[in-house]
Amino acid sequence: MPTLFRLLILTAFIVGLAYAGMFALMVFVEPREKEVVVRVPTSALLAESNRQ
Repeated sequence: MPTLFRLLILTAFIVGLAYAGMFALMVFVEPREKEVVVRVPTSALLAESNRQ
């Protein structure tokens, strides 16, 4: 039975570390916004209009 308790405590500790890491990321990391430009080739647009 002590081995089961050790396993449960170790699992709870690891889950707590993961939760603390996610919380720290949420609080301390600020996402940066940037503009994204995606070039679409004209041939892809023409091929799409020919299918319909």
